[in-house]
Order: sequence, then C-alpha cells, then structure tokens
Amino acid sequence: MELLVPTRNDLWFLPLGGTGEIGMNLNLYGHDGQWLMVDCGVSFNEPIDENSARTHELVCADPSFIAQQRHRLAGIVITHAHEDHIGALPFLWRRFQAPVYTTPFTAEILRRKLAQVGLLGEVEIHELNMGSQFRVGCFDLQWVTLTHSIPEPSGLMVETPAGNVFHTGDWKIDHSPVIGERFSPAVLTTLRQRNVQALVCDSTNALKSGHSVSEYDCYKALLEVIKDESGRVVVGCFSSNIARLVSLANIAKETGRYLALIGRSLQNMVSAARVAGYWPEDAPLIDSSHLGYLPANEVLAVATGSQGEPRAMLNRLARDDCFDLTLEKGDLVLFSAMIIPGNEMAIERLVNAFKAQGVRTLQSHDIDQPIHVSGHPYADELTAMYDWVRPQVAIPTHGEPEHMAANAQIAKEAHVPRQLTGLNGDLFTIAPEVGVQKGVVSARRMAIARN
Repeated sequence: MELLVPTRNDLWFLPLGGTGEIGMNLNLYGHDGQWLMVDCGVSFNEPIDENSARTHELVCADPSFIAQQRHRLAGIVITHAHEDHIGALPFLWRRFQAPVYTTPFTAEILRRKLAQVGLLGEVEIHELNMGSQFRVGCFDLQWVTLTHSIPEPSGLMVETPAGNVFHTGDWKIDHSPVIGERFSPAVLTTLRQRNVQALVCDSTNALKSGHSVSEYDCYKALLEVIKDESGRVVVGCFSSNIARLVSLANIAKETGRYLALIGRSLQNMVSAARVAGYWPEDAPLIDSSHLGYLPANEVLAVATGSQGEPRAMLNRLARDDCFDLTLEKGDLVLFSAMIIPGNEMAIERLVNAFKAQGVRTLQSHDIDQPIHVSGHPYADELTAMYDWVRPQVAIPTHGEPEHMAANAQIAKEAHVPRQLTGLNGDLFTIAPEVGVQKGVVSARRMAIARN
C-alpha cells in the first residue's frame, strides 16, 4: 500500500470506518506529516463477506493504512464511550502504540476494557475534562460539550495552520438530558469566529424531519407505563445509556419497586458511572440475586440483549434460563432501545419467545409515547448546527449513503457553500484545495471475534 503523507499545506480527512455505514467509526486527520485518529470503534454481527451467512460477533475497520506508518500517528482521541467509537481500541492499540486522549468517564470505561486484555498498565491515557484545550502533535484541539445518550459526549475542534475542522462526533440537542450539562449553542456560535473550513457531522437521523425527543420526555413516558403495572417489569436497553438507567432508578423509587441490573455490561457501566460521579447516591439499586424473593409488583429489572443477542439476558429470560429471575404470565418486557438495522429478525424471535410464555412485550413502535428516544440529531437540529458554526464545507459522516445525502442536502439548504460526500477509504482534502479522491485507501473490515 502506497503511503500517503500530508504536507504542511495539507489538511486531510480520511475515514476508514463509519462513513457509508452506522458503527465502526475510525477517522484520520492528516497535516504536516502527521495523523490524528478520532475514535476507534466496532460493529456487531457483521457478515464475514457478501456471499456468506456466517457472521463475526465483533468487526472493526482494517487499520493497516495507519498501522504501517504508526510513527506518524500523533495520538488517538476518543469522543465518547459508545462501543462503535471505543470498542476496537483495546484490540488494535498494539498496532498503533500511540497515546490516547479522552474525557474522565470515557477514560474509566477504557481502563476497564484494557484490563480485560492485559493492557491496563501499557497504554498512555491523557484524561481531559470537558471543554479542555490540548495539543496532540501538530494539532491544536478543544473539546466542545454536546449532548448524547452517554455521559461526556464531546465534539472536537481541530485547528492547524492549514485550516480548521469541527468534528461533531455523536450528538443531539437535548435541553433536559437527565444527566450531564444541557445543550447550549453558546460555544458553537463562537466557532464562527474561528474560521471553520469543514464541519464533519453525524448523519444518523438526517432523514427524520423535525427535532429529536428529550431524554426527560422518555423518563416521563416510561414512568407513565410502569406505574400502572401490577406484575414484574423488565426493561431492555443499551448498557451505555446511563441517563436511561438513572431514569429507571428514579421510576423504581416513585413506583415502590426495587431496581436490579441483570447482565455484566450493565453492572460494569453503572460501576463506572459511580466512579465518575454520574450515578445518584440515593438511586435505589439491589443485587439481582434478590429479585426472586420480591413480590411481582416490586420488581423492576434492566437486562442486556435488547437487540436479540442469543447469549444476553433477555434471551435467557425468554428461555427461562436466568438464575436470578423467572418471568410469569402477564409480566411485561419493555424494549427501551432502537432496533439496529439487521437485528429485526433476532428481535422478532425474542418477542415471539416471550409471547409463547404469556409474557407481554412493548416496543417503541407499539405505543405513541416515547419509551425510547434517539441520541442523534434530526433535520432541524442539523440545520441549527450549520447555522451556528457556518462552515465553508459540510462533510456528512456516521451514516449510510442515504443518510449522508440527506445531511448534505440540509447543509446546502442552510447555505453551506460546499458539500462533500464519500465513503470509507475516500480522501477528503480540506486544504489547500477542497475535494474528494475516491478509493484512495482500501476500505476493508476485519473480525475481532466470531460467533
């Protein structure tokens, strides 16, 4: 593979994963002979190849391009602790051996992941508070506080002598986020004065009109459903959604129930939230082994496996194979999570297994109330972002091609002068000239684990 080396006049954006797909984010910025990596994530249950029905449990972007010139990799920045942004780093770090920069909560999650693969003492982690300014190689960086469905989501301002970029990471506008700071456009409007050449932006919900729903509204909807239940209630949700878990803890308190977490990833995430100060001290939480001793109307459990994962706890509950809890006819399993594309059949099988037991299920499409809300911006929020920052170029990312095309159209209607769309492996040149070179790097994927 021929090595690309940016000069001091160049500012490049090169996505290896996460552009043309949702998940598996791995982005590179190039300037003056150096590269900066932003995020290093995984995707789940991906096909081995287009002709095979077999899947790998974890898949990441092929890092060969940057691994072959790791001496030019100034550092790795992780914007937040979702698996599609951080999950590959423990498996790939030995190929990079570069320092990692992130916020305190994400650092806590990363340390736990590194401990599992024997790297805890080897990786140089720089823990930087929200809003911090810092320098990595030839790149001047600043966290820009946003809101999302996990603590400490940060956009990244990247400044170089050749030009400046604002990389949003994952975000939404949430004025009542349950935990963390509420969304404020104040910092974003100041970016106008910093000559942002390009805005690299989340496209996940660009096809949805209007505005995303607040996490607080989700709390109210969940409370409305759960307060009238007389049997056991089990909620399936993503373990990283700390705000959702805090909401459920408050709902337990308000409805006279006890909250328990069934599944190691949930327990680990809440433990990290405690360490980082995001779990309320008065939030009721019991050991899951106590659930079997409680009356049905006092049980509120959160379980892993909202995507139908065969080894996760919801599937074990559906098979009556969970040591801590047995569900009975009339109990409710509530799915407070989106259906990730590709998981529809697995979730349908799980729902049917519960129904065969007489256990009721409730998904977001079954009810008008927002028992799940997205962590990504809808069209009106994207329009607002472009108005606040006013970049010269919009580069949609974090989405499939139709999502990125919709994002580009929104940018055009918001009077952004140029829009560039491409895929993994395309080289986006931001300076000295603006353009896209297609297929400069082979955009392959590689397996980390196999089912």
